[in-house]
Amino acid sequence: MSDEILPPALISNDSVSFFLPVAVHLPKRSLPYHLLLVFLVQLLAKVIMGSAGDYQLLCLENPLLDQTSKQKGTPPRQFPNPSQIPFGKRPSGSPNSSDEALLSKYSLKPNDAILAEEKHMPLYPDLLSRKHHLIAGGAAQNTARGAQYILPPSSVLYIGCVGKDEYAENLRSACSAAGLRVEYRVDDTQPTGRCGVVITGNNRSLCTHLAAANEYKLDHLQSPEIWPLVQNAKFYYVGGFHLTVCVPAIMALAKEAASDPEKIFIMNLSAPFIPQFFKQQLDETSPYWDYLIGNETEAAAWAEAEGGEVKGKGIEEIAVYMAGLKKANEGRKRVVVLTQGTDPTVLAIQGEGKPRLFPVRTIGKEQICDTNGAGDAFAGGFLAGIVGGKSLEESIDMGQWLAKLSIQELGPQFPFPKQTYSKA
Repeated sequence: MSDEILPPALISNDSVSFFLPVAVHLPKRSLPYHLLLVFLVQLLAKVIMGSAGDYQLLCLENPLLDQTSKQKGTPPRQFPNPSQIPFGKRPSGSPNSSDEALLSKYSLKPNDAILAEEKHMPLYPDLLSRKHHLIAGGAAQNTARGAQYILPPSSVLYIGCVGKDEYAENLRSACSAAGLRVEYRVDDTQPTGRCGVVITGNNRSLCTHLAAANEYKLDHLQSPEIWPLVQNAKFYYVGGFHLTVCVPAIMALAKEAASDPEKIFIMNLSAPFIPQFFKQQLDETSPYWDYLIGNETEAAAWAEAEGGEVKGKGIEEIAVYMAGLKKANEGRKRVVVLTQGTDPTVLAIQGEGKPRLFPVRTIGKEQICDTNGAGDAFAGGFLAGIVGGKSLEESIDMGQWLAKLSIQELGPQFPFPKQTYSKA
């Protein structure tokens, strides 16, 4: 029986439940019975393989609902794909009303990422009371959506923890529309995590209340339903924000990658406060970095926390130093990729003394709508290149291409109809 007899719409547990009783009531030696039996065997195989089959890239971090408020004077944008964002308020044709006063009210910096304290809790209802925008966020979830935007269907799987609420269902719907498979742990006590995003000009300030995202547990990763997916994947991507949540889960992925020469572990620094305040946890993962992604401010914060000869060095020297750190899997050279906004992207490879620089794709200032998630988009494009077997040079260009698309949208999104990557 050819694969064409099993269209995607039929490949599900519901289909098995429907056809099995039919087979039971057919005459056992009849031709329809035998044909249906063969069909059911193939259908079951498809269902089983579908749960642990093509998902080569597995991403782990903290799923969040982004609540975005826009400053006066920012040009209105239309949603590129209504199915991707089925919740929140639509842009009304007039810009949102948040400005620097919101930053001052909650002691936020214009371009920063922090974890919320008690004083920040009123920010979230404050944002909801203004003209706002709700987006399926969390840095690694943005990256996962970006990678799946480029890769073939059923390539990317995302894991994290959400609450048992409508916001979690909104996240699932948005990710499903983007073609991203999610396997969330559901926490019964905490609500789905939120990230307040205040945008002023081309700057964005992120204030995250992890809530349920902070409740991810190793037993979910190692459960009979999830661990086969881990074993099936070839690439593991972890956002640095998860170092504040469940280091054992990160280390399980890191060690699984180190145990197999064909598997790759990729880490993102995510924010300056990670190396500043979670340096010990970050250091625990560093021997397993096959790829490390970050930006210039995160790298500078890491160098400051590391101290010694790298403290105070320039971005290129920091990249080379990071690449040369001790590595668990010595059979694979570590690759460090550091972005610098509009300045060239830095690439350092273990054992190569001189880094390489890659100019970014140019974009007019008038085309920029929102830089929130630009780094996540770069990581998504870069991962798509690595998973797709592209060269480092092309993978970096793919990251820059996707970041350029993202910053022309409102929030960490990608245009629809879907665009196809082309080399610079």
